[in-house]
Amino acid sequence: MSIRKLLVCGASVLGLMTVEAQADIAIGLGTSLTGQIAAIGQEARRGAEAAIAEINAKGGVLGEKLVLELGDDACDPKQAVSVANEFIADEVYLVIGHLCSGAAIAAADVYAEEGAVMMTASATSPALTEKGYDMVFRACGRDDQQATLAAQLILDRFRDKRVAVVDDKGAYGQGLAQALTQILTEAGAPPAYRGSINAGEQDYSSLITRLKAEQIDVVYYGGYHTELGLIARQAHAQGFKPQLIAADGLASAEYWSIAGDAASGTIFTFSPDPTQNPQVGPLLAEFRKSGPEPNNFTFYHYAAVQIFAQAIERAGSADPEAVAKALRSGSFDTIVGEMEFDEKGDLTEPDYVFYVWKDGSYEQM
Repeated sequence: MSIRKLLVCGASVLGLMTVEAQADIAIGLGTSLTGQIAAIGQEARRGAEAAIAEINAKGGVLGEKLVLELGDDACDPKQAVSVANEFIADEVYLVIGHLCSGAAIAAADVYAEEGAVMMTASATSPALTEKGYDMVFRACGRDDQQATLAAQLILDRFRDKRVAVVDDKGAYGQGLAQALTQILTEAGAPPAYRGSINAGEQDYSSLITRLKAEQIDVVYYGGYHTELGLIARQAHAQGFKPQLIAADGLASAEYWSIAGDAASGTIFTFSPDPTQNPQVGPLLAEFRKSGPEPNNFTFYHYAAVQIFAQAIERAGSADPEAVAKALRSGSFDTIVGEMEFDEKGDLTEPDYVFYVWKDGSYEQM
């Protein structure tokens, strides 16, 4: 698992070049650049690189440039541990990541043992910050918060319908499904069916047959876009069209590419759309010049770099303990709004809203 060093610089916010790392401030990015959710990982990279380019163009931090080191974990816990160990070997003690909850939870143990600061902008499993580590932070919300919002929707709109809850057996998917199941059960509306799939398979006809036999009207899925895209497409081909509800793992254009028209109407929870903020306009325009439409993963990883930069300035040092202390010392101004961390390292005021897929893209409801 190689670690790539990038010094992002230039007059444009998205201008970048690769050079040998110098005596600058290194920030690691542990993400999924390969594998089934590589599209999301590439957006994470895109956001982090853009933020570093902008900061370096303005003189850097404490008079030094920021250097981005990339570690590809392919959303795999074992690979995430390898990436974390390589970061430590390269003396990278400020890390953004990891993208997936299972990978983040595994890597957090390494960072905690080695005294590195870890800040994920996408891993939403509550288990990550429930470990009690002093130097682990989360610049996004949690699965139990997403599940609460989804449960409210189901109870409000579909209480009299037959609901199935399905997960992909991963830390992220199971966490969502278990939280939702508990909330619905406590509200007196337990799921009519609770099951799991094996991520990475191509044929989900057995699941679809079971859901049809159970006369399911609504399917809540805990997992990523790749599997639900296949489930939606295969169910649609069989004339089975339940209401699909999921979480932020569906925020990828690949979902529509996989499911096609079967994706239409799928609802999912995600952070509020930052592009609705007029201040994001110039950055959004730059992103559109250089590639596909950015999403929340792009902007939240941009924000994570901003937070690290401000914390280093506040601490007067890139020392990880000093930075961790600074991260707990107040709020930070980011492209997605103000962020402040609680004692666990979670955001004090996280927010989730609903999105719906329609005509090849998704929009906030």
